[in-house]
Amino acid sequence: MKNQKVSFEKKMRQNVGFLFILPWLIGFLIFKLYPFASSLFYSFTDYNLFKGITKFTLDNYVHIFNTPKITRALGVTFKYAFMTVPLKLVAALFVAYILNFRLKGVKFFRTAYYIPSILGGSVAIAVLWKAVFKDEGLLNALLGIFGVESINWLSDPSLALFVICLLRVWQFGSAMVIFLAALKNVPEELYEAAAIEGAGKWRQFFSVTVPLITPIIFYNLVTQLCQAFQEFNGPYIITEGGPRNSTTLISLLIYNSAFKNYEMGMASAMAWVMFVILLVFTVIAFMSQKHWVYYSDDERG
Repeated sequence: MKNQKVSFEKKMRQNVGFLFILPWLIGFLIFKLYPFASSLFYSFTDYNLFKGITKFTLDNYVHIFNTPKITRALGVTFKYAFMTVPLKLVAALFVAYILNFRLKGVKFFRTAYYIPSILGGSVAIAVLWKAVFKDEGLLNALLGIFGVESINWLSDPSLALFVICLLRVWQFGSAMVIFLAALKNVPEELYEAAAIEGAGKWRQFFSVTVPLITPIIFYNLVTQLCQAFQEFNGPYIITEGGPRNSTTLISLLIYNSAFKNYEMGMASAMAWVMFVILLVFTVIAFMSQKHWVYYSDDERG
């Protein structure tokens, strides 16, 4: 009896880790895995929120690729992602590089540049952004002081997407902090050796700094790409997808289909199309890293 008790206590000690991860595991199954699997199931149905499922079909996917409005939204989403991600990474790396120097008050500037990444995704900031760029907004008022005519930032299809992209690029703080941590891990001896060889600051940056932080560049590239394809607040609050659908991202169509038209099957299908597209880009990024990402433990010649 005593041996059985000891054996039971030993098993409990060995499995106590499962008790600690149990809350996370339950949350993952209920709030992650179940919605993920159910959305795939609903994407092959004509599921309506109030009418339920009446048939199983592939019509949702056929409809997606044969509807100009949806294919246009996919194109706008690509354009938005490929505009914002490079600009955001360049801005984040540039500011991180400047803030890596021992400057007076540098801690204040690091905090100031990081704050937009915390607030940028909020509804309040999107409303404020709209107030700045609207026809009678703050920006046009400032331009009027210098005699410049008002610009239709939000009503001109060629400019509206740029305004939305600018909001995303402004939120470079999180990527900047990661870049800053990477820059601090670059050995000073390498800069000293490069300086002895006659390399200037720019040559040191491109020949020493950039190669050593390519793993962080790769990480930020993938994470920012995922975030860009899921952008919603800016286009929805600032322009509501207009003018003339110039800022209608696929996430906006998913929302409208699900919560305005109650077509949950169609919304699920569009979400899965976006997921597959993003998965393809992520796989391409991972496959390409062997050509440009430098790891310290690489044995490549």
